[in-house]
Amino acid sequence: MDIKDIQNLIKFVSKAEVSEVKYKTKDFEITIKTPLAGSEVAYAQPAVYHTAPQQAVAPAPVATAAPAEKAEAASDDSKYVTIKSPMIGTFYRKPSPDKDVFVNVGDEVSNGKVVCVIEAMKLFNQIESEVSGKIVKILVDDATPVEYDQPLFLVDPS
Repeated sequence: MDIKDIQNLIKFVSKAEVSEVKYKTKDFEITIKTPLAGSEVAYAQPAVYHTAPQQAVAPAPVATAAPAEKAEAASDDSKYVTIKSPMIGTFYRKPSPDKDVFVNVGDEVSNGKVVCVIEAMKLFNQIESEVSGKIVKILVDDATPVEYDQPLFLVDPS
């Protein structure tokens, strides 16, 4: 692929209003990323940006207090081990709607015990504990979406 072909590809991507295109052959690979697909969005962003700081001036003291509270909570939670989501999907505390939950706060878990299921692409994946201990906190509500590596449970290993 020569420079003229690359320039034509860039023009095509900008006119198509897509945010990213990858083109790959045996000997060549190129990725073209554009700002959020289209000039209309790019013009709208600065207007939103200019209005946001004016609104953010009033709640600034609240914003500074919240990180302090989070820091205190984080220091309390540092002794606990976190069970994290190994995938993106929907978090369920029960194997089925008519069954009991896998674990509650205060329950003892051992390495390999199923603590929840995550539905991904219509498959229900059992998530097992990687640590033995007591469930201290459940960080996700039942039937809510979770991201990869999102904390699900806090376990006290002692």
